[in-house]
Amino acid sequence: MSTDKVPSLRHQVRVKVGLIGDAQVGKTSLMVKYVQNVFDEEYTQTLGVHYLERKVVLGSTDVIFSIMDLGGQREFINMLPLVSEGAVAIVFLFDLTRPETLNSIKEWYRQARGFNETAISILVGTKYDLFVEMDSKYQEEVSRTAMKYAQVMKSPLIFSSTQSSINVQKIFKVVIAKAFNLTLKVPEYKQIGEPLLIYKSLGPTRPPSPNKRQVHTPPPSS
Repeated sequence: MSTDKVPSLRHQVRVKVGLIGDAQVGKTSLMVKYVQNVFDEEYTQTLGVHYLERKVVLGSTDVIFSIMDLGGQREFINMLPLVSEGAVAIVFLFDLTRPETLNSIKEWYRQARGFNETAISILVGTKYDLFVEMDSKYQEEVSRTAMKYAQVMKSPLIFSSTQSSINVQKIFKVVIAKAFNLTLKVPEYKQIGEPLLIYKSLGPTRPPSPNKRQVHTPPPSS
């Protein structure tokens, strides 16, 4: 009798994630940093939609992130359905050093929700490495406003820095936890002045029916 082990069966699930926000908030930089672990200080404007994939092993399941970054210029708004429709999560990004980009989230959120009502929303403030050097009063004002936005959006709130590798990986860990209703053991940061990471009290506690978001819960690993 052969003693060869039966190869373990692996499952694969695709998780589409859209990155949306104003121009130059760092959407492409975040995506490239997460997928390729590279940060390029030279800004490259996204013309239309930029697309990358990354595989994450979750137990006996390979989670394939299909990440789509929409150019922030208004002439690309007609491509918003391409990024939003069928997405498991939509990450709304704003530049912590430019408060007008946070104000723009209202309209991005309204339009994206028109194409996808069930996607998990994640609100991400970028360029934390520059933000933390700014006036403390400004930091408090922006942080509190972002918290209010996140509450209205029912969205986790994460401050990140692509250049300093702050909370980049954790954004997508939160996406997985929310998408599959898993417990995430990453510590939260809630104090103003810290790189905010609030996901337990903000965002959905239990996801909608998986079929609505075109994703199936991976089986537990043996």
